[in-house]
Amino acid sequence: MSGPSRRTLARALEALADFSDPSAALEQYLTPPEIAAHVCHQARMQDDLSGWVVDLGTGTGMLAIGASLAGAERVVGVDVDSDALALAEANAARIDEAGRNGLLEWVRGDATRPPLSVGDTNVTVVSNPPFGAQRGNRHADREFLETARSIADVSYTIHNEGSQEFVESFAADEGGDVTHAFRAEFPIANRFEFHTDAERTLEAEVFRIEWQ
Repeated sequence: MSGPSRRTLARALEALADFSDPSAALEQYLTPPEIAAHVCHQARMQDDLSGWVVDLGTGTGMLAIGASLAGAERVVGVDVDSDALALAEANAARIDEAGRNGLLEWVRGDATRPPLSVGDTNVTVVSNPPFGAQRGNRHADREFLETARSIADVSYTIHNEGSQEFVESFAADEGGDVTHAFRAEFPIANRFEFHTDAERTLEAEVFRIEWQ
């Protein structure tokens, strides 16, 4: 399929604004443009953008906007935080191609129980769920995977390093199949009081799962 290159996508996504007052409880971190570009480019190459694309926990809108730029026909970003949705909408307005054709919608709701009715439409989920670093968020990525399994034909999710065994086991138990996996650097700026470094780079793992 034709469309922008991964590098072109990453450059475009670099224009998106970060959270001005991020929530530690929601683990609101900017999804790196390089990772978002990789995910969305891969989704286009796999022909996973032809139906709905649902970004669970959209935050800044990075993955949703990336999918729209990559050629998705319809994209829905879901987030529980109204301020995040306002930021995502503003970010979409920064990139003419992402908002020009009305392909982007923003929905307020719990990403683990999204208020969506997708019917028989093909659905691809993209998501950078909480890594579970904060108390109360343990296994948060599992809840996002459960939602992906319930609504999606295919999902792309970003996880903390060391998640491969868990993701593959969960997918196998739920009738899914991990078809692609790659590692990526996830830089995190000093945004919260408990951060001691100016910037820290985590190793993240990204998985594409086909659900039965």
